[in-house]
Amino acid sequence: MAELETKIAQGRGDAAADLVLKGGRILDLITGELIAGDVAICGDTIVGVYESYEGTREIDVKGAILVPGFIDTHLHIESSLVTPFEFDRCVTPRGVTTAICDPHEIANVIGAAGVRYFQQASAHTLMDIRVQLSSCVPSTHMETAGAELLAEDIAELMGHPSGIGLAEFMNYPGVIFRDPEAMKKLRLFEGGHIDGHCPLLSGRDLNAYVAAGIRTEHEATSAEEALEKLRKGMRVLIREGSVSKDLHALQPLLNERTSPYMCLCTDDRNPLDIGEHGHLDYMIRTLIELGTPPLAAYRAASLSAAEAFGLKDRGMIAPGKRADIVAIDSLAGCHAQMVLAGGVVVDDAAFAARETIPEVGRSSVHAPKLTAQSFRATANREETDVIGIREGQILTDHLHETIVIENGDKAPDVARDLIRIAVVERHGKNGNIATGFVRGFGLQKGAIASTVCHDHHNIACVGADYADMALASNRLAEIEGGFVVAAEGKILAELALPVAGLMSLLPFEEVRDRLVELRAAARSLGVTLEEPFLQLAFLALPVIPALKITDRGMVDVTKFEIIPG
Repeated sequence: MAELETKIAQGRGDAAADLVLKGGRILDLITGELIAGDVAICGDTIVGVYESYEGTREIDVKGAILVPGFIDTHLHIESSLVTPFEFDRCVTPRGVTTAICDPHEIANVIGAAGVRYFQQASAHTLMDIRVQLSSCVPSTHMETAGAELLAEDIAELMGHPSGIGLAEFMNYPGVIFRDPEAMKKLRLFEGGHIDGHCPLLSGRDLNAYVAAGIRTEHEATSAEEALEKLRKGMRVLIREGSVSKDLHALQPLLNERTSPYMCLCTDDRNPLDIGEHGHLDYMIRTLIELGTPPLAAYRAASLSAAEAFGLKDRGMIAPGKRADIVAIDSLAGCHAQMVLAGGVVVDDAAFAARETIPEVGRSSVHAPKLTAQSFRATANREETDVIGIREGQILTDHLHETIVIENGDKAPDVARDLIRIAVVERHGKNGNIATGFVRGFGLQKGAIASTVCHDHHNIACVGADYADMALASNRLAEIEGGFVVAAEGKILAELALPVAGLMSLLPFEEVRDRLVELRAAARSLGVTLEEPFLQLAFLALPVIPALKITDRGMVDVTKFEIIPG
């Protein structure tokens, strides 16, 4: 880090700057103007703008527009299916220079060791990874996770330089009904930053939740819901993930008046979607295309995000700010031509120079050996609760169908798009197997199985054929977790995710290519969903209304209880 006197001298022009970007136009996030001028950088800090500077190193950015580095305000790096180092290589060249992550996916599998892995990795990436401390491991009492983080466990993780606060508090009933353990966790961060997670919460219940000191919300799925939360003091994070796609619904709310209080996030986005469409750059392009003023879009992507999370050292191209800068082709195009992260030019050499750390969480699949009989849906009533998928959302519908019992089993009915869903406990704790029905996949044969199963990350499997469900699920143990597509007794496609059953050790490009193969294999089974694998994963998350399934059974989320079998 440069000496204070050196920064001042270089900012005044008394000494040559370490680096000068010359010839570009800077986006002023206060007025929205594009202003010509140099950007002088000393070490990792911007020291001069809008003037002419000389530098020890100079880069010509003529024709480019310079904007602050983008800040993803809420995501789970594990959902990119690669390690933090590959996520860095995948996303930073697109202009994302800060990622505020919640490692609760890996924490649900291996506990505090997973959080520490992310904390340690954050010291070596080009982007600045900020590691929030996971608040709800497990997310509820209605699932079997691999680990549990109590308030005292979280307290031991506090104080790391990557920390900002407490990650998304998903157990909103625990907040509003003052559960003692929830209160302990909230008190640890009282007066600090606490992320929210309260889908469809409103009225007095929302007032109570916000009164607990919870500051952000990324689960708003309509403009009406988001507006109530804004009016009650929450910063609303517009989310566009691989499954949860709320950008179009919330875009009308984002304007120059609201932009200081709105941010952007991806939550869960995989390398195939990033490769095909983009990351926060895609969100910015799409918002502007839909009519959002460019100033509002770029504010939400940087300055507003920095302010919302107390990161006073970034978010603008201005003296004293961290040198996170993206040179783009145009405001509407938002295609990064060059990226600086903390004053470092992001390129292959910079990635190659990083130190890495060993991965954690290997051999984490300890599920029982499954047979076709494991997936029978034994029941004594034909009236059946069915999960109804809403494509592009993790909200589901609670449907009711009559399914005939034959030979003691309620079988899948592909003609009615009623297929079996099962969750199998994989942490070696109890061997639970729960089965139910889901509508919305369009699957006509075969099976899909995954160890990415929010948030407990047991095995989730859907299928029209029990033998294929057993084949796909058992294969997951052999490859240390991942995704598998099977049909007619054969494995059609797979992706191994040996790091806690969540992340690959392959380069992100190879993961992207395997996802193409997996999607094609799923389509060959008749699947109509664009992203069936993460859509499947969220069917097991019992904090998102209305009907979900865990290893303990079908969950009525609106009542927050397991439905009797």
